[in-house]
Amino acid sequence: MTIRAGREFLAIPGPTTIPDEVLRAMHRPAVDMYSPSLIALTDSLLHDLSRLFVTAGRSYIYIGNGHGAWEAALTNVLSRGDKILVLESGRFALDWGNAAALLGVEVEVLRGDWRRAIRPAEVEARLRNDTGNTFKAVLAVHIDTSSGVINDIVAIGEAINAAHHDALFMVDTVASLGCVPFAMDAWHVDVALSASQKGLMAPPGLAFVAAGDRARWAHQKAGLRTPYWDWTARDGETHYHKYAGTPPEHLMFALRRALDMLSEEGLDNVFLRHRLLAEAVRRAVDVWQQGGVVEFNIVDPKERCDTVTTVLMNNCDPGPLQAYCNGKCGVVLGAGFGQMRGRAFRIAHMGHINAPMVLGTLGVVELGLGALGIAHGEGGVQAAIGWLKENVRP
Repeated sequence: MTIRAGREFLAIPGPTTIPDEVLRAMHRPAVDMYSPSLIALTDSLLHDLSRLFVTAGRSYIYIGNGHGAWEAALTNVLSRGDKILVLESGRFALDWGNAAALLGVEVEVLRGDWRRAIRPAEVEARLRNDTGNTFKAVLAVHIDTSSGVINDIVAIGEAINAAHHDALFMVDTVASLGCVPFAMDAWHVDVALSASQKGLMAPPGLAFVAAGDRARWAHQKAGLRTPYWDWTARDGETHYHKYAGTPPEHLMFALRRALDMLSEEGLDNVFLRHRLLAEAVRRAVDVWQQGGVVEFNIVDPKERCDTVTTVLMNNCDPGPLQAYCNGKCGVVLGAGFGQMRGRAFRIAHMGHINAPMVLGTLGVVELGLGALGIAHGEGGVQAAIGWLKENVRP
């Protein structure tokens, strides 16, 4: 017996639910790639992406995903044999470092704890010990969806400055842009990157990189530049150069509508919506963990992000719970990733998300915990409702 009929709920951290308006925006014929309307669309997207990154720097659009954005960022500012410092706080920072290593970059990892955020004091100490300024870049992930952590990018930038180090500060915002505040220039970030399929509510397939002045200076000497990712090539005179070939027209139509939706809602309200709904999830998990099986992965509440909650299950395989929620009820939870595989599930709450979607997901998880006889505190959903009732006033 199943109660799964109806629209499936995606509670995974990417791809996230695509709004109907965004899907409709793609349902149109292709146009001449040199037409004034498409050129104007590109100009508007590049302008609004820089506005979203909060930078006076230039933004670039690639046909690719977040991994493509990693490679674009690395190849435009580094050379083979350069040394970088990767700040571990989950799987994705390490994978970005692995990508750099495959490109011929020397990678040092500042080891972290997957249950904690990056410690800025440790960053400063390591950079102070790098007396020869051998590190050309420092890589960090703003929100790592494997661990569910949010890193203090402001404090890390301040730590780099306090160490009087010349390394570029490069930040992955794939799971944070359009969901939580980010201010590239004010936070002393030299290169920021993101992708379309999470907070930006568009289909997978677009990657974005924003470059500040220091990054563009490093770009002039970079030896890893390639024809596809190269910023200079994409600064060419024709529209064709902006995409190193045919523009991804229908993804552009989708992104335009998605960015308009964010603008219509207002970014301050977007950020507040994410914070309120994330806290509703946390209130539920806090109750469930009273049973001794369910537990937050991120120990410090201040370090839990507003886009995904990673939930550990002590001495209990999360697979049956995920299978029940999906197969019986139509809610797809995120699996544990990296070190969390087979030990955790993830509840995403980013992008096109609202109270019914979050409360429905929490209700199904609580139903699953009960149906499978997994020890948990009762009343998690009620705690989430109580939080929203107190904070979403008429």
